[in-house]
Amino acid sequence: MAGGLEPHLAALRRELGGPAVLSVLVALIAVAITFLLWRFVQGRKSSRKAVLLLGLCDAGKTLLFARLLSGRYRDTQTSITDSSAAYRLSQDKSTSVTLIDLPGHESLRLQFLERFKAAARAIVFVVDSVAFQREVKDVAEFLYQVLVDSTVLRNAPALLIACNKQDVTMAKSAKLIQQQLEKELNTLRVTRSAAPTSLDGSATGGPAQLGKKGKDFDFSQLPMKVEFVECSARGSKGEEGEADLEALQKWLVKVA
Repeated sequence: MAGGLEPHLAALRRELGGPAVLSVLVALIAVAITFLLWRFVQGRKSSRKAVLLLGLCDAGKTLLFARLLSGRYRDTQTSITDSSAAYRLSQDKSTSVTLIDLPGHESLRLQFLERFKAAARAIVFVVDSVAFQREVKDVAEFLYQVLVDSTVLRNAPALLIACNKQDVTMAKSAKLIQQQLEKELNTLRVTRSAAPTSLDGSATGGPAQLGKKGKDFDFSQLPMKVEFVECSARGSKGEEGEADLEALQKWLVKVA
């Protein structure tokens, strides 16, 4: 194969004036291809403008959504449909993302995730820090379903675990929540990693492998960047006070 191409390469070198010119041409072609691939990837990313708010019922997603948009407290109830609005970033008024608050009810959340996941530039997974110890298995179960989704894995949107309700004394810290989630996700990975088999013993397919095989799971193994912040949509002074969302707002600016 190489011997057959050599005469053609030699002829091309003679026409171009020697091997140095050919090397420059090859380098320019490589740069052009790299640039086109970079533009393609950036174009796909820039077309995804949605920031999805996910989490279980009563995690505080809807109040967080309202606080980000208006800064004001409002009474909320369990959502049965999505809500969306443009959120203008404080650092740059010309830049905005679309916040989408998705229902957290078990019978609805995957249905709505399916509808909006392809548009997600980023995901905010809201956790009730007060009820976390009681809900940890349910939280991990939903988060696992999000993380092994093929579209989420392919697009790798930035992921923020927002540990909400930090104004309450019994709230768990972001560090403890991260440790417990990693432990629960590792258990889920082990119990679900074996794909079901058909009668002839062949694999019928299963969920994507979460993390690195043979190692205990941690969030650094995921294709997307994962961060944890502590926040309070209600705020330490309740309805009359301001929410504590500074860390979340800074993250939104960063991922926009």
